Amino acid sequence: MTVNTKKVAGRREIRYESLDELFADAERLSQTNVSTLGNWSQGQIYEHLARSLDSSIDGAGFSLPLPMRWMLTLLMKKKFLTKKLPAGFQAPEKLTPRETAVDEALASLKAAIKRQQQESTRAPHPAFGDIGRDGWNDFNLRHAELHMSFLVNGERGNSGAVDG
Repeated sequence: MTVNTKKVAGRREIRYESLDELFADAERLSQTNVSTLGNWSQGQIYEHLARSLDSSIDGAGFSLPLPMRWMLTLLMKKKFLTKKLPAGFQAPEKLTPRETAVDEALASLKAAIKRQQQESTRAPHPAFGDIGRDGWNDFNLRHAELHMSFLVNGERGNSGAVDG
């Protein structure tokens, strides 16, 4: 059964100031008993975040149609770079990560963060175009906060699944 992630209660309140903070949180959670409150497992979340970080360097392989990009840039860009991202977006199937062991996904996330810190070039964002390194860093942190908020300590929720 798919969870309506817009309506999930009990998510963690998170605000990352750096990719190092994100990784420290992921590493800490990987060493504890974690439950999930959505549709993806802990490993899938880490893998998704790693892929997203890499796509900010390599490119996403798609961009939204120009009228949609213009509208999203005008209406949503500032919000998506500075404020919490809303839950409930149904990602296309091709963006759903495969089930991945937590250790393997954590290693992927660590490698993706290292790339972010070492490489200066960034690809255009599929919705907002050229947002540069700082814009991508802000977006990636807000995106990570969304997904990581579905990971909670203890036996609550669904131990196999988290947000999409």
